Amino acid sequence: MSPRLVVVAGLIQGPQGTPEAARLLISQRDGGHLDGAWEFPGGKIERGESPEAALARELREELTIEVAVGDIFSVGHHVYPEHEVLLLVYRCQIVGGQPTRAQVRDLRWVTPRQLLSVPLPPADAPILKRIERDVDCFFS
Repeated sequence: MSPRLVVVAGLIQGPQGTPEAARLLISQRDGGHLDGAWEFPGGKIERGESPEAALARELREELTIEVAVGDIFSVGHHVYPEHEVLLLVYRCQIVGGQPTRAQVRDLRWVTPRQLLSVPLPPADAPILKRIERDVDCFFS
């Protein structure tokens, strides 16, 4: 049986009143599992940490931003050969800082429609399906 990882990720919108408020921030992995893949930024939950606190910490470490973590958007599950992933995805809005590539290879702001053409890891498939289904009212 492969180990199970519980990870969090953010559907990150820019600050209100900016063009990025109508876009989502994705990052490109730098090393390790799925090196070079584009993904929703986030990471592993540490022992004793809530998912929301873990996501805020990961985004501060990886992208040097402060976010308001909102409601959970989607839950995904995928079994890779090396491990199993349970992915909790939250809506987030940047409330401080500018995204930087502190621990990622690259960053990209995309519209929900553009996101549908970006190859993302298999664990992100349920999130993409939900975005595709709700794309017209995603930023209401």
